[in-house]
Amino acid sequence: MLTPQEFLFLLVVFIANTVESMTGFAGTLLAMPASMQLIGVDEAKTVLNVISLLCCIWITISCYKDTNWKQLFKISIYMILGMIVGILLFDVVPVSILLKFYALLIIFIALRKFFAKKDFTLSPNILIWIVVMAGVVHGLFLSGGSLLVIYAATALKTKKEFRATLAPLWVILDSFLFINQVRLGHVNETTIPLILWSIIPLILGIMLGIKLFPKINHQNFLKLTYILLFISGISLLLT
Repeated sequence: MLTPQEFLFLLVVFIANTVESMTGFAGTLLAMPASMQLIGVDEAKTVLNVISLLCCIWITISCYKDTNWKQLFKISIYMILGMIVGILLFDVVPVSILLKFYALLIIFIALRKFFAKKDFTLSPNILIWIVVMAGVVHGLFLSGGSLLVIYAATALKTKKEFRATLAPLWVILDSFLFINQVRLGHVNETTIPLILWSIIPLILGIMLGIKLFPKINHQNFLKLTYILLFISGISLLLT
């Protein structure tokens, strides 16, 4: 039987994957703060990583024609480098410090992008470092999308390209993380049942996301993106 905490976790998975199937990112970002409190840090990272991987495999297969393969390759290289650093940092720097810094950063970014009358531009070198930092954060908390969207919103011009390029990126990165989680013994008798239960809200979330995706225009899509960033930042700050 599921505990009340596990039931609430499944509800979080449903909401997160509805968002993930619409945007190609932010599902794990939104789910992680509540999930860590409901089932534990290592358990949340393991289960949400597998569920995100399954969701993004579906998006990758169904939307591959819109994928920007050049950008996918470029982003993957820099994020993998950053992710290796993030995995190492997780065992060295106190998690509470990393979370607070990350939360403040993405709240600032979200508010700046949402309310700016003119879109601010960043130099190519700064954008590359942002991608690397997104990899670091993804290695720490599976939440690199909040930083990566700064680069992606500039490099990927349509919502279809945006979603179709980010989804296979998460397949690559989350597969790497899954192998590491298996190595560490985090895929075990505690997380496997939760992963199996989570498939139900995953499917329901994908189905709802499919229906909502065509109804969102590009500008509203970007606004939704920045709102999600702000919500996730507040959630992390309160964790």
